Amino acid sequence: MPDFYQHDLITTIHDLRSGSLEHLESMLRESTAKQKIGLVLPVTASDMRAEPFTQIVDELIDADYIGSIVVSLGVAPNVADFDETKTKIAPLGDRAKVLWTDGPEVQSLYGELIDAGIPLSTPGKGRSVWTAFGYLLDDPNVETFVLHDCDIVDYSRKLLARLCLPMVHPSLDYEFCKAYYARVTDRMHGRVVRLLVAPFLRALMQSFPENQFVRFLSNFRYPLSGEFSLTRNLARSNRVASDWGLEVGTLSEVYRNTSIKRVCQVDLTCMYEHKHQEMSIDDSGRGLMKMALDILTTIYRTLASQGIILSHSIFVTLRASFLRIAQDCIRQYATDARVNSLTYDRHGEEVAIEAFAQCVTQAGEIFASDPSGNPAIPNWTRVRAAFPDFPERLRQCVG
Repeated sequence: MPDFYQHDLITTIHDLRSGSLEHLESMLRESTAKQKIGLVLPVTASDMRAEPFTQIVDELIDADYIGSIVVSLGVAPNVADFDETKTKIAPLGDRAKVLWTDGPEVQSLYGELIDAGIPLSTPGKGRSVWTAFGYLLDDPNVETFVLHDCDIVDYSRKLLARLCLPMVHPSLDYEFCKAYYARVTDRMHGRVVRLLVAPFLRALMQSFPENQFVRFLSNFRYPLSGEFSLTRNLARSNRVASDWGLEVGTLSEVYRNTSIKRVCQVDLTCMYEHKHQEMSIDDSGRGLMKMALDILTTIYRTLASQGIILSHSIFVTLRASFLRIAQDCIRQYATDARVNSLTYDRHGEEVAIEAFAQCVTQAGEIFASDPSGNPAIPNWTRVRAAFPDFPERLRQCVG
């Protein structure tokens, strides 16, 4: 049953099952008559060939309130990947373009920025999203930037409509909207959020009860969701993380660059399903272990940038506190799963939180040895100051 609980810092927009797709899209068409929405779709070559991407394109055909669509294609070394992507999005018409980040033209532009000292050498979703934002910033009519993943199995236009409307309706006043949803099939998914991020933020609240940033993060019901919308101003002002810290890094930039009262989160759908990462407990360089380390080090570095002193004893305390809180969470999840007739592997969840507990201190060691870490990609204000014509040249590379 839908709930209407509001958190203390940010506005939560619930799905109360009372708004039809037709009504949402009618409001969107009216609201976008004088401004454009730019939609960014980061996709790899393999995901482009998967069934969810085809379904997404089919749904977007009737999303006529979207003025510009940028498919940011990465992990696609061959021109055949680029050509196939163009063919797949052809039904969307001229408003849809493919930004081939592995293509020679874009790679040449990256080279110019790297030579100028701008850190762009790390490929990935972060760089793809950042590049697409630059492309859209060259269009003065695009006022709202929207991003969602391309591996959503049960995608529908209502998901997109709910993500867009809080940003464009004239009676609302938000600069950033973050998605949340239930990741459930016959069992609970979202292990990094459930078993790491949520209990870890509670542990941080115990150690730093007055820290507003930790409190801000704790208000998000799914802080790692890959779907959000934001204003042109934030797209220009936010730096972008190039690793798995992208989502948390985005929230830290939003916290830094806008007022909390202009931040909201929206329930997109009753169920949400996409591909799952391996735990990779024995290999911290990939899978959920790599994701966990990137997320934790991003949080540590953000706290340090605010003047919080993080010592070895703090990391040890956080690990102990996290482990106790996470164990309590498992009891809660087991109860929830039982009542809702879901499969629940309690032993597997226990093993996961023990691995995540190790990540809490391991990430502390990584932070202590390298407090700055991989630098975030600078915001577009800096890039345009150094290369005023760069977005225009980037736009010429898009096919």
